Amino acid sequence: MLESTIRAVRPLDEPAMAAARELQGRLTKPAGSLGALEELSVRLAGLAGVCPPPLPEPAAVAIFAGDHGVHAQGVTPWPQEVTAQMIGNFLAGGAVVNAFARQAGASVTVVDVGVATPLPPAAQADQPADPAAPPTGAHAGAGGPATPRLVTANVRPGTRDLAVTPALTRDEARAAVETGIRVAGELIDAGAGILLTGDMGIANTTPAAALVAAFAGVDPAAATGRGTGVDDPTYARKVDVVRAALVRHAPDPADPLGVLAAVGGLEHAALAGLILGAAARRVPVLLDGVIAVSAALAAAAFAPDAVGAMVAGHRSAEPGPPPRCGTSASTR
Repeated sequence: MLESTIRAVRPLDEPAMAAARELQGRLTKPAGSLGALEELSVRLAGLAGVCPPPLPEPAAVAIFAGDHGVHAQGVTPWPQEVTAQMIGNFLAGGAVVNAFARQAGASVTVVDVGVATPLPPAAQADQPADPAAPPTGAHAGAGGPATPRLVTANVRPGTRDLAVTPALTRDEARAAVETGIRVAGELIDAGAGILLTGDMGIANTTPAAALVAAFAGVDPAAATGRGTGVDDPTYARKVDVVRAALVRHAPDPADPLGVLAAVGGLEHAALAGLILGAAARRVPVLLDGVIAVSAALAAAAFAPDAVGAMVAGHRSAEPGPPPRCGTSASTR
């Protein structure tokens, strides 16, 4: 599945982009007055292969959740159990993402790709176990802000501690990536015109920093942020953990699956798959936050043309890829 998806990712359509630029030039407005929206409209035309491009709607939010063995290194003050508790909150409709999704008319799908602790009983009831199973009834995937849906696709109960050993095996990393590809296909088949990334995983900014440093070739201190607002000693320990992990594993950015296995997380790998799956289907993906950016770097390493499908939702306070990084045009 991964290889066929990578082969399906193609460059943006240049004639459609040229037509979009020509159309922008004929509109009765000052040139460039719409700022970044003008170039976005050109890229959407290139992605769709037609000018004007279809409106990217309806929207579908996919939240991938997983836990992390590196939590044992004291990189966050939050207990690991919060990951499962937050899944319960997502499924109850009580999180900020749910409020935004209701306002935007977007569906919410929560994917347990690697949570280590049991989910709340309410979260486990009446939910499909097969990540490829089509949504039905009130849980329908892309048609609107219906009841949030849980997909159980747990590859393993949390990663191993990347400070000690590779976080995942290559097979586990592949399974997570392919889960993301399947979820993308499911949501698009259900009618989604744009996918939005979401993530949940206590300590997941530590593997995100390692992924950014590995793929962008920057110093770990430049790639590592404070996550949920850790204090100075915890932040220093986090930087040291990322630096030591990169030295220990020496991940090769030319081998993105190997990088995800060595220092990534299950939700990072699944998000990379979601992006690849959307790019292969010529559907845009709105990236939200540093976890999504680290996954986008992995997706771009698998298939450089996937960058054409990526749209930045905002610029995170967390460090991300530097301007020279190949995904900077669409992830900053």
